[in-house]
Amino acid sequence: MPELPEVETIARCLRQQLVGDLVIAAHVLRPQTIASSDPSTFARSLVGRRFSAVRRRAKYLLLELEPPGVLVAHLRMSGRMRLVPGHEPCGGHIRLALDLASGRSLRLDDQRTFGRVWLVDDPASLLQGLGPEPLSDEWDADGFSRALKRRHRMIKPLLLDQSLVAGLGNIYVDESLYRAGIHPARRADSLGPDEAVRLHAAIREVLAEAIAHGGTTLRDYATPEGASGAYQFALQVYGRESEPCGRCGRAIVKTRLAQRGTHYCPVCQPATDGFAVPPPAEGADG
Repeated sequence: MPELPEVETIARCLRQQLVGDLVIAAHVLRPQTIASSDPSTFARSLVGRRFSAVRRRAKYLLLELEPPGVLVAHLRMSGRMRLVPGHEPCGGHIRLALDLASGRSLRLDDQRTFGRVWLVDDPASLLQGLGPEPLSDEWDADGFSRALKRRHRMIKPLLLDQSLVAGLGNIYVDESLYRAGIHPARRADSLGPDEAVRLHAAIREVLAEAIAHGGTTLRDYATPEGASGAYQFALQVYGRESEPCGRCGRAIVKTRLAQRGTHYCPVCQPATDGFAVPPPAEGADG
């Protein structure tokens, strides 16, 4: 699933390439992809509107329009936004195609069909409940530390909860916990202030590095221009089950927490609060 760095990379690319272009036709190839209205109304409402800005909130892509409105996309498991020449045929996984005055086409390519698109006047209600952006000034270490002390859940699934901090997913939670030296099964309220500050810094560092590398490409993710990310070559634990830890040499372990595949180093990320360490996973997702 595209996480914050991937969606931010997509937003930056579209901001350069899409702003100012006009929608001249809209083709809904999978009606279930449209979450805000019936597909015919959705398509008619887009024609004649110009893209005025592109931004991101958590894992949502927000394409602002004139006359006012916002096209919101959540790519879910395998969605890709592609900006291609308008004459390129629509392949079997294209769910939405917007023909543009520039002669190009903006397309949602989604093999697993979980991606969703909304056309709304104001996305506030759709985005309510999301926590602060982890790279913003709003998200400070002291507030994060206090929030952890009020939570009794394991830290890994808590960080995946978009109400605590927005935009984190499986890859970057595993990488951040490793960098901070915190076991993914630790209870959030067991973390001391120094550990919370260390984790706060690790999350910011990992996300910033991943954005600088254009995101992580493991299977489906690519930029609207078709480029792959490069952060997969910098991953320290995610996807490295049984490989040696870069710090201590111990084999990276993969287990399952809250139904998610979870990677960690048992030496560099010790379980210190008495919680049983989950056994290695067999076929854990993610």
